[in-house]
Parts: sequence; structure tokens; C-alpha cells
Amino acid sequence: MFVLIYFFTHICTSQNLGLKGKNNMKKDLHPSNYRLVVFKDMSNEYAFMTKSCITTNETVKWEDGNEYPLVKLEISHTSHPFYTGKMKLVDTAGRIDKFKTRYAKK
Repeated sequence: MFVLIYFFTHICTSQNLGLKGKNNMKKDLHPSNYRLVVFKDMSNEYAFMTKSCITTNETVKWEDGNEYPLVKLEISHTSHPFYTGKMKLVDTAGRIDKFKTRYAKK
């Protein structure tokens, strides 16, 4: 086991790959405009703040008294049925009732 670990670390070192002393990171790969943004679920008024670089024209006053950019969401982890465990069945024109009567055991 020790031999395999030594071999792996020896192969993967930057010295053996010819990268020693070189900076191979790509320049300007990540956006530089990260800032605190408030995301608000419009279905249940839940809001949370995180860092993002999304562009928005709206702002909201947060709990700490400062104004932050606002992004309105239609659904989040607090309203999605997968996370809440509450499945909503929408009965459009009695489709579920029609199905139940058609395939009910006789």
C-alpha cells in the first residue's frame, strides 16, 4: 500500500509534470463582480442572502438596514414539493375524478 501511495504522489508532483515555477492558471476566468444579493421566493415570501454576480435592477432593504440587489424567484427550496414533502395535485376540470371513476374496482 505504501508503495502505491508513494508512486502516485511521485507521479502527480508538479516537478515530474514540468510545471515547477510556472503559473498555468487562466487569467480572467471567474467574474470579478461578486457581491451580496438577496434572493426572494415570491410564493411564500422567504428571502435569503448569498454572494452572486447576477445582474438585477431591483433592490431591497435587508435586516441589517443596508440595501442589496434583489432577485425574485418563483420557487426555492422552501416551496419546492421535493424539499417540502407536500405534493400539490391540481384537479383541472375533474380529470382526477374521471380517472378514478373510470378505473375504479367494480
